[in-house]
Amino acid sequence: MLILQAQSNTFLTCWRLLAGVALTLFAGIGNAQQGPAPVVVVRAQQVMLAPTIDVPGTVISRNDSKIAAEVTGRITWIAEVGTVVAEGDPVARLDDTRFRLQQSEFAGQVDRERARLIYLEPEVERLKKLRAENNAAVSRLDQTKSDLQVARADTRVAKARLALVSDQLAKTTIRAPFAGTVTERMSNIGEMVNTGSEVVRLVDPSAIEIVARAPLRSAAFLTKGAVVEVSSEQRSEKSTVRTIVPFGNPSSHMFEMRLNVDPANWVVGESVRIAVPTAEARKVLAVPRDALILRRNGASVFRVGKDQLVERVSVLAGSGDGDLIEVSGDLNAGDTIVVRGAERLRPGQQVLVLNTDAEASNTASAAN
Repeated sequence: MLILQAQSNTFLTCWRLLAGVALTLFAGIGNAQQGPAPVVVVRAQQVMLAPTIDVPGTVISRNDSKIAAEVTGRITWIAEVGTVVAEGDPVARLDDTRFRLQQSEFAGQVDRERARLIYLEPEVERLKKLRAENNAAVSRLDQTKSDLQVARADTRVAKARLALVSDQLAKTTIRAPFAGTVTERMSNIGEMVNTGSEVVRLVDPSAIEIVARAPLRSAAFLTKGAVVEVSSEQRSEKSTVRTIVPFGNPSSHMFEMRLNVDPANWVVGESVRIAVPTAEARKVLAVPRDALILRRNGASVFRVGKDQLVERVSVLAGSGDGDLIEVSGDLNAGDTIVVRGAERLRPGQQVLVLNTDAEASNTASAAN
């Protein structure tokens, strides 16, 4: 894992495209005139690298739920697969006839108990005045007070029942708990569902992360906020470790980690590879991978020397990170290494460097 601050790969990508076109044009001219071979160069540099291994990972959504019914009923409508919904939008509806009838019944009970209260409250006050004048029996006043207390209790019960059935009526419309896309129907129109029955699967594609499991030996070299390389068959990018679950599985001897990724570049369910360190980072000499020339007898690079003449230098490749790879051999930091056009070179051949010295340094840094 690189410790140096990573720069944008845009500069390097542009140079690769321009260099490819330029090399094609200059190669034809060079062959016709037998002149110097056009090349693009970089500077070998000292960087902090750690040996890594690739572990598999999967892109998941932090919001991935199977939405269930909260009441029993028959499905009258359900969202189509692929429907994009906002938080609170309906994803399914149940037949609400029974709940609407119960709501009407309990609303009537509340009205009835309120009517009793309207009668009993002033009646108690009237009997109190009559009792003070010895014009009413104590038993009648006590009975009316008791009836008033019962009426108040019955009113509370009726209101609670009305609130309960109103809540159940509202739940016949199953709503999205978060914004997302309906990815699966678990039930269909006309089916009866019970409380807890799964109806649809809802996934939020904007709240994604990567979940991966790595060997326990790598746990000591990973921390929250560490930057690692994530790649797939289509792309690669740097990703930040969001969290590490500090517990290893006793059977697999693996631990789990979660990585932040850009939702614009990845799809839920996509398989990826994560380069995790297996040792402490150390300072090494590194060059872009494209500078390596791989042959049966080993790897080598072309170094540009005096009078723009190149020499082949045998190297041993080591740890890699992104576009950079560790090399050991007769090389020093700052040596000018051919990164484009080396395939057709011969030792001692003169070259025409297409990029400037500053651009060579920038190209090497962009590979980091």
